[in-house]
Amino acid sequence: MAYYFSEASHTFGEYLLVPGYSSTECIPANVSLKTPLVKFKKGEEPSISMNIPLTSAIMQAVSDDKMAVALAKEGGVSFIYGSQSIENEAAMVARVKNYKSGFVRSDSNILPSTTLREVVDLKERTGHSTMAVTEDGTPEGKLLGIVTSRDYRVTRMSMDTKVADFMTPFEKLIWADADTTSLKDANNLIWEHKLNMLPLIDENQRLKYMVFRKDYTDNKENTNELIDAQKRYVVGAGINTRDYAERVPALIAAGADVLCIDSSEGFSEWQKITLEYIHKNFGNEVKVGAGNVVDREGFRFLAEAGADFIKVGIGGGSICITREQKGIGRGQATALIDVVAARDEYFAETGIYIPVCSDGGIVHDYHVTLALAMGADFVMLGRYFSRFDESPTNKVKIKGNYLKEYWGEGSNRARNWQRYDMGGDKKLSFEEGVDSYVPYAGSLKDNVTVTLNKVRSTMCNCGALTIPELQKNAKLTLISATSIVEGSSHDVIVKDKYYRNEE
Repeated sequence: MAYYFSEASHTFGEYLLVPGYSSTECIPANVSLKTPLVKFKKGEEPSISMNIPLTSAIMQAVSDDKMAVALAKEGGVSFIYGSQSIENEAAMVARVKNYKSGFVRSDSNILPSTTLREVVDLKERTGHSTMAVTEDGTPEGKLLGIVTSRDYRVTRMSMDTKVADFMTPFEKLIWADADTTSLKDANNLIWEHKLNMLPLIDENQRLKYMVFRKDYTDNKENTNELIDAQKRYVVGAGINTRDYAERVPALIAAGADVLCIDSSEGFSEWQKITLEYIHKNFGNEVKVGAGNVVDREGFRFLAEAGADFIKVGIGGGSICITREQKGIGRGQATALIDVVAARDEYFAETGIYIPVCSDGGIVHDYHVTLALAMGADFVMLGRYFSRFDESPTNKVKIKGNYLKEYWGEGSNRARNWQRYDMGGDKKLSFEEGVDSYVPYAGSLKDNVTVTLNKVRSTMCNCGALTIPELQKNAKLTLISATSIVEGSSHDVIVKDKYYRNEE
């Protein structure tokens, strides 16, 4: 006879936090959102922690290198999507690691014979307005000059004009020696001469690095940024259980700080095989998350297989149709509560704490706080991040409204068969995700700031200044359907909706 869970599974929308005592110290400015990303032993510090409990989903429509940089600036981690070629994913990881290392290797290089049309096209592709002109067009060729947007005007110049005719030549550049100049020295030169960029060259005039004013400015503006020991942004990368033997070495070589198996369901021998291969060949220094699971047994399986963090959630994503297609899954809140209990049990037994990631089911900002209160160490978000400027999808205007494209990894558009561990099938026989739009919301920084302000404020209402305190002190209550209605505006005519309907 099949096993029946005695309790119905619930979603975040069916819970509320009950306020607790808050002292005068409980103000949002005093709240710390620092949280572990990977497992650690009792009494030790995790090798990787985040400054905010947010990660972006392993999805084509969400996490590329641009998203990774933007989220790392705020203190979180993006997991660059793995449903692309190994070379492309590794290149995205490398771009993140090189974005803010102080000494940046040039990745927008042109020849003196390059035309203005080609310069404009390159700028549109890369977003970089500063380009090194080298003798052979390579990143480490002999530096002949620099082109910036100040050097040309497309409305006044022929698009066939050669770079040699409008670049700032080497003789007029301020530069420094790559072998003897420290980052501090480079920044001093930048400020002394009011430069936007300082090239560093070797004794043969070959370009080695660039140092940008914006990196120094970013460091001052983004005090919560998440960086590694070399002051480079922390970035994650998605892998699958098919080509891991080729993909993992390439991602490690590119500089990925943490990996995560992207799979529709994690209670699988395929994930165990993948984890064992990685730890056997690369040791425990390579950190790998796994999932997704929805109960105690799934957690224990992945914990014992060597997962460094474990993702919870099946079928709760806004574009996921696994439940209606296959009839499997579990309400996100109930699944999270069950797995967190297993996490705490495992910690008591072994002294090893494995962070839990709640993946899916976040509709409103307060759901993030609920997930943390229920025991999640961090959340993974897809729809949330897909709405921002930094997501890799197109912004479109439909019926006067700006929208962003958003599709699931289980959709025909993504064609990500690697995440379905079915032992050999190399195509999707049916979809488990939809192709959709989401309302455009602007910049990541502005939205994340608002979301986390809400989280901090609610934590103070619960008398908690840290995530562990919230998990210990939180009081949660299930609510009825009527309570849900009561919790929103009701029995009034909201002004902006009224006037919109009149139009």
